[in-house]
Amino acid sequence: MADATLVFDDDCGFCTWWAEFFERRGDLEIVGFSEIDPELRERLPDEYDHCSHLLADGTRYSCGASIEEAFARSDLGKPARPVLEALREVGTYNDLRELGYRRVAGDRALWGRLFSKTPPARRDSERPSPDDPR
Repeated sequence: MADATLVFDDDCGFCTWWAEFFERRGDLEIVGFSEIDPELRERLPDEYDHCSHLLADGTRYSCGASIEEAFARSDLGKPARPVLEALREVGTYNDLRELGYRRVAGDRALWGRLFSKTPPARRDSERPSPDDPR
């Protein structure tokens, strides 16, 4: 069983790339917005679909904090965890992290040209049916 759950926009290729990147590099379960069950939904904010969320150890990390925590839990980020924990105590750092998240999220189409995977929500719809003459 995974130590944490990353909830993400599974209709976004850029978001899918990042979620699967962290899933491969850590003990993390990924759940797309289209797969949220009622129990998980209770742990998310009302407008959960405005950004990603990481749920772990009774804590919810949202938006930039969710990506930062996913990184800190990955094999790449574990050595940086003490630095990240110290930075979290600096309000300016938190503001800059969230600003960075919003800037990147606002340009997902652009970033998706570099880093993208077919989102789970679109994988089945892009496959031709057995009756399709293609």
